[in-house]
Amino acid sequence: MYTGTALFDLLLPGDSRSLKAKRSYVRPILAALRRFEVSAAEVGALELHGRAEIGVAVVAAEAAHVRDVLDSCERLVAARPEIDLLSVRRNLHTPET
Repeated sequence: MYTGTALFDLLLPGDSRSLKAKRSYVRPILAALRRFEVSAAEVGALELHGRAEIGVAVVAAEAAHVRDVLDSCERLVAARPEIDLLSVRRNLHTPET
């Protein structure tokens, strides 16, 4: 069993000056990520209006599949024109670790 995680650091548009406005950007991203059958949630920068951290986790029988799914998630987030993807931190956890 292999598990993979990714943490996306996002810069939201200037009009996200309230938590309600922030959610209007984060919710559609989370919904789109979940179509890849991953667990996705806002995990950081919860009180910052212009920033968001989204965490993604995937479990698979093969490491290559984990990498492919995380690659797809990263492409999806990076392609969103309304946000800026500042950084991505990825980890692959193998049975030995």
